[in-house]
Amino acid sequence: MAMKRAADWQKLPVTLAELCIDTTLRCGQSFRWRKINDEWTCALHGRILSLKQDSQHLHYQTTWPSFRSELAARSVSIAEDDTEDLLRHYFSLRLNLAELYQQWSRADPNFAKKAPEFAGVRILSQDAWEALVGFICSSNNNIARISQMVHKLCIHYGPLLGHVGDDPIHDFPTPESLSGPNVESHLRELGFGYRAKYIAQTARVIAKEKPAGWLETLRNPESVMKTSVKAAAGKSPTYKAAHEELLALTGVGPKVADCVCLMGLGWGESVPVDTHVWQIAQRDYKMGKTKTKTFNKAMYDAVGDHFRGIWGSYAGWAHSVLFTADLKSFADRPPKLETVLNGQVSPEEEKPGKTTKKRVRTEKVVDVKSEQADAYMLDMELPAKRRRTRRRP
Repeated sequence: MAMKRAADWQKLPVTLAELCIDTTLRCGQSFRWRKINDEWTCALHGRILSLKQDSQHLHYQTTWPSFRSELAARSVSIAEDDTEDLLRHYFSLRLNLAELYQQWSRADPNFAKKAPEFAGVRILSQDAWEALVGFICSSNNNIARISQMVHKLCIHYGPLLGHVGDDPIHDFPTPESLSGPNVESHLRELGFGYRAKYIAQTARVIAKEKPAGWLETLRNPESVMKTSVKAAAGKSPTYKAAHEELLALTGVGPKVADCVCLMGLGWGESVPVDTHVWQIAQRDYKMGKTKTKTFNKAMYDAVGDHFRGIWGSYAGWAHSVLFTADLKSFADRPPKLETVLNGQVSPEEEKPGKTTKKRVRTEKVVDVKSEQADAYMLDMELPAKRRRTRRRP
């Protein structure tokens, strides 16, 4: 496919304290960004975006297809290049992240301790349909495998926009393209398992039963892009209402609904609770002292309410910083960015020459209901328990 490069590299002024793409793009929010030749690349809204970053700027380059396919009808024309606006919206740059980090750090010593190592973690303002499908795929899954599934969806059902090197770049498939009669069986062949049914049924509902742009009418009005469909007059959406609407879809439990609310619909107070977040709540906030193998609605709501009480209306943003800190993939971090808390490093930092003992603990894997059965939690990257064996002499 012939491609047309819209322009040379352009840049947005944004510091690493406000946005770190190396963390934000691989912490389990979006599953399509790929790092190719030290550049992050993804197809968004009918164009291919390439991103790189220095300490003061986000650099971006836009590649347009030479023609617009029927499946890419939502893309804009080259003459109406809105890539800068798209990036500002996608990375939610209207919010001052450094101020939010300071606010959360004043309210929460645990956040203040961990924040300096994870500066610039922002919540993405994704396409709600993509977020919905991506998090349906997340049920009982890990980030690497979710990314593989989403990549397969794009390869088989998304429009091809072009290539970066030898790598084909496809945009995300529309609900219509995933609503055909053979989609479920094909997805099962591709390894989606029970998720194939959920994706196919949800696509059919949105493509054929819901009004056009229905998902966007659930979006937080403060997070609406100029081209988005707005709610009907007199019907201002709320987080709780959006959450309840999503729960009616096949394969969507409270956790998936909260992920879509936070990362697809702009509801900053949404706090998705999975095994990572539950472990954080138990370990760092002394919640859930009673031993139980089930996790009911009251417990799920209590965790979200507890964090909203600490962090306020953007509790989901703060929770994502701690979620990222808990991921194994970020265990080996570079030196701290000492730019978050007015240039101060964490007060918990160890003093030179001081020796500390660390206890290694193996987390117990508990049995919880999966989103397959309308669950309240799902497992992502939870390490399996190792069994100790004693060597015989």
